[in-house]
Amino acid sequence: MRIDFDPAAMTRNEFYRLLTATVVPRPIAWVSTTSADGTHNLAPHSFFTIASVAPPVVQFTSVGRKDTLRNVEATGQFVVNLASEGLFEQINDTGTDFPHGVSEFEAAGIGSEPSLRVKPPRVAGSPMALECEVHTTLGIGDATVVFGRVVHAVVSQEVLVDGHPEISRMNPLSRLGKDEWGTVGDVREISRIRHADWRGPAGDR
Repeated sequence: MRIDFDPAAMTRNEFYRLLTATVVPRPIAWVSTTSADGTHNLAPHSFFTIASVAPPVVQFTSVGRKDTLRNVEATGQFVVNLASEGLFEQINDTGTDFPHGVSEFEAAGIGSEPSLRVKPPRVAGSPMALECEVHTTLGIGDATVVFGRVVHAVVSQEVLVDGHPEISRMNPLSRLGKDEWGTVGDVREISRIRHADWRGPAGDR
């Protein structure tokens, strides 16, 4: 038996809770920005993915008009820092609704380091960062999708195996429903099947 849910018959928050509990797990963009007056901002955004590879573009969504979005619009730059398990509490701290003008780096005691190609700093303790320049933004209702062209990427040597980021060393966090967060857990591997090698559906083999 299935239960039907009609977005038109539900409040925004009711359907938000349903969506965020079913579209899981969601990778987290830990986005650092700098305001026009030089204040550094840091906030997690769990509506995040790759938009394009050539050119390399990532996207995240700001629900409402938060400091991250204001800074991106003002300066055209941001950094996506990998949200790793070892920084769990600090990532959650930066989701606090601090007043405008407060730096989450300072308030949460998070170390920063200069970026190479953009003004916003990187999170020093994050194993990977993507430095981005805004490609475009798209407003949808009360949300804004930000597309950023990756102009530089940096990865800690400690998480590389044969020159490739290893998932078991990066230990990324994800968001689930309610106040739930996810870790990598078990990792399964399976190769994509070429049509020339197709032997029928898996259940029939």
